Amino acid sequence: MIKNKLAKMVFGSAFATAMLVPAMAIAQEAAAEAAAAPLDYRATIGKAIGAAIAMSVCAMSAGYAQAKIGAAGAGTLAERPEVATNIIVLQALPEIIVLLGFVIAFMINAA
Repeated sequence: MIKNKLAKMVFGSAFATAMLVPAMAIAQEAAAEAAAAPLDYRATIGKAIGAAIAMSVCAMSAGYAQAKIGAAGAGTLAERPEVATNIIVLQALPEIIVLLGFVIAFMINAA
């Protein structure tokens, strides 16, 4: 549970943005495609579900990895402050997983 009021607001706005922006983009794209030609809705739904799974699994796994690395990094920094650069690099590495999931989600929707 988030106790800090500012953290709740930042997390809430980030969550809302992450959910609403893709939904609006998909809705706008779907409206444009519906006007152009009739499509099989099952293929569109399947692509959207596949992209959502790709992005969500990548994001959750990166969040789990960052939580573990952050906890271990905090303990390491308390004992050995000279390894701060290594900890920062290790903390940034799981973000590559999220970026790759984002690219895969776009590739699924573009196909």
